[in-house]
Amino acid sequence: MHDEENPMKEIRIEKITLNMGVGADPDELKKGTEIIEKVSGAKTIQTLAKVKQPTWNIRPGVPIGIKTTLRKASAIEFLKRAFQAKNNKILKRNFDENGNFAFGIKEYIDLPKTKYDPKLGVKGFDVIVTLERKGYRIKKRKLRQQKLGKNHKITKESAIDFVTKIFGVEVE
Repeated sequence: MHDEENPMKEIRIEKITLNMGVGADPDELKKGTEIIEKVSGAKTIQTLAKVKQPTWNIRPGVPIGIKTTLRKASAIEFLKRAFQAKNNKILKRNFDENGNFAFGIKEYIDLPKTKYDPKLGVKGFDVIVTLERKGYRIKKRKLRQQKLGKNHKITKESAIDFVTKIFGVEVE
């Protein structure tokens, strides 16, 4: 059976994580939360520092960033807008060996249909895309957890093929 015929080999987007690091300043945290909620339409959570950085007044447990997760239709819709902000081009080095990829958006106003808000300033964020195939549940389930077979894992090349075919993105 060829890969094209096998429905288990079909790649899909599991989730998209939007991440913004802003530092320990509570005002910047509030602005970052507003930006991420504005561009994604989803609720955000704060990310906490894990290590001590005395020069930046950061200690473990201090909120230093914001993130949110998009799934299903909202994830695909957001990813199309994010690729438009990057002129439908991403680099080959943005892909990891498991087929996931990430890229940064320098300014949130680069996204189509996003208006500049003077009180928020200009901030960027990271877009992390996690890809999966049917059957990936076996590595996450609680009972009888198992490893994925090497033939079922998503390779860097198959992830690049997926992105170019589905989204028409040019990978350089």
